[in-house]
Amino acid sequence: MFRDYLKLHFIVLLWGFTAILGKLLTVPPVELVFWRTVLAATGLAVLLVARGAVWRIPAGQAVRLLAVGALVAAHWITFFLAARLSSVSVCLAGLATLALWTSLLEPLLLWRRVRGYEVGLGLITMIGLYLVSQAELDQLLGLGVAIVSAGLSALFSVLNAKLIKTHPPLRLTFYEMLGACLSIGLFFPIYSRYFTQGQGLQLSWHGYDWLWLGLLAGVCTVYAFSTSVELMKRLSPFAVNLTINLEPVYGIVLAVLVFGSKERMAAGFYWGTLLIVFSVLIHPLVARLIKDKNPEPTPPIPV
Repeated sequence: MFRDYLKLHFIVLLWGFTAILGKLLTVPPVELVFWRTVLAATGLAVLLVARGAVWRIPAGQAVRLLAVGALVAAHWITFFLAARLSSVSVCLAGLATLALWTSLLEPLLLWRRVRGYEVGLGLITMIGLYLVSQAELDQLLGLGVAIVSAGLSALFSVLNAKLIKTHPPLRLTFYEMLGACLSIGLFFPIYSRYFTQGQGLQLSWHGYDWLWLGLLAGVCTVYAFSTSVELMKRLSPFAVNLTINLEPVYGIVLAVLVFGSKERMAAGFYWGTLLIVFSVLIHPLVARLIKDKNPEPTPPIPV
């Protein structure tokens, strides 16, 4: 059990490392996500075949999963764009609003009642965001894009909560990765004409891009996901959800270690981030104290 917990924290550490990889890569965000999803879908297909899993599903169900994959693509593109527009730390602070977005979207999409404690924790998150924004005024655009990215992540997480009831996690994620790369491929003609400032698509790799993409797709996506699914069979949903919430903390610490002074922020940023992370970590504890239903964690699409 102790080894399982260590492995879970290592996986969350890997997901916290993705923003750093996005900063190191020279490939633009849209092309970057295309390569990541192509490589991840290929890796997941190999896993499905190796495990002898059933991967064929009715056309209607496939279309739904592919459509959710388009949301995954939009989330990742905005996530990596936020890391380019600001620092990794500011990007991860914005991403930490995922719990706030989820508390707003779940009552709307799953028709459940609004929980009072989630409203209170949401207010704490808003105060934390205010402190972060006031401390880093020159990075407001990146923070705003990161918050939008968190909203997209919350949306497909809520949709996954329904889809996971009828699809095994590995097959679900394979179709979503496939949908992500297909949707970007369909978007390429419009993107290359209107959003690249005449430079066209930049799909070629430079320098160590091959290494960073290999780590991003192979280690941080395929390995981390398949291992997390295996751990969910042995660890409690509470433990898994609580540990995944530590992702922004690990990511910010790693960013400071990798980029040094470039990632050092004003004191207000850290106070604000501390409030956001506190609201995220305290959520499952409050839910357990009031004996609220703690659902099985859906397999997370890593950031």
